[in-house]
Amino acid sequence: MSNIEASRPFRIVFMGTPDFSVPTLEALHQSEHEVLLVVTQPDRRKGRGRKLAAPPVKTTAMEMGYDVLQPESVKSDEFKATIADLSPDLLVVIAFGQVIPKAVLETPTKCAINLHASLLPKYRGPAPIQWAIINREKETGVTTMLMDEGLDTGDMLLSKKIDIDSRETSGSLHDCLAQVGGDLVLETLDKLAGGSLSPIPQEDGQSSYAPLLKKQDGRIDWSRPGQEIESFIRGVNPWPGAFTFCDDRRLKIYSAQYLDMETEAEPGTVLVGFPCELRVATGQGVLVLEEIQGASGKCLLIKDFLCGCHIAPGTKLG
Repeated sequence: MSNIEASRPFRIVFMGTPDFSVPTLEALHQSEHEVLLVVTQPDRRKGRGRKLAAPPVKTTAMEMGYDVLQPESVKSDEFKATIADLSPDLLVVIAFGQVIPKAVLETPTKCAINLHASLLPKYRGPAPIQWAIINREKETGVTTMLMDEGLDTGDMLLSKKIDIDSRETSGSLHDCLAQVGGDLVLETLDKLAGGSLSPIPQEDGQSSYAPLLKKQDGRIDWSRPGQEIESFIRGVNPWPGAFTFCDDRRLKIYSAQYLDMETEAEPGTVLVGFPCELRVATGQGVLVLEEIQGASGKCLLIKDFLCGCHIAPGTKLG
């Protein structure tokens, strides 16, 4: 790492794709460092109309006037040659979305740096924010690391902890960590330039994995304890979204509150509650649903939803 000390400001190739990557690109844009090229995923079709949509990083980069490259594969000889011709000091990679081969990681004259949304080595993988909330962690954070060929296994550089609020959703935590991450990347670059960082190897024995969540993974298992379901609902909000079925109607649950009370009703059974309230038995305790959306329509407070869609006590959700 000592050869980095005399190389400030850095010449950087930035690689990222979703909203989480944008604050770091913005931070680099406002810094003394030079962004030579922004690499992001190709435009994809989205929404009901299946229209082509640019990744958030592409939109931001073009507004800033950067050259943008969208390779179908970063393993191609053409891509490797493009990066080699630029001779960057650093690659800065954040949620890019493709596995970057060793040949590309070794292209910069200094190193390749990654920002990951967890306190490594916990929650390696693609969905660290969601799983930290689902698993009822009290704190999480972001980590910068040197990239290697493994999945989030490189030597750690810096980390920043933050507390997880009791009402935090993965959406709100995502936005917070994205901003914290941008600041941490700049701090990492400053300390790299000053030669004051010593990479720390990860302890594989302390690691855990945060697998990608699919749409079907949002279905609520009412046999789980109520506190776990409440955390699950927050953890999958906004994606993939918690849902359950009432007969053949699909209901999306946006928020709920755990109620520590005993019931002999089967999990998933709607209980008698206060007017304009929807209480549901769980494997342990009761969950009071707060915001809900039917198969069509928008998210509503439960009192407004029940005005147009009565769900009687004794109804079984599942």
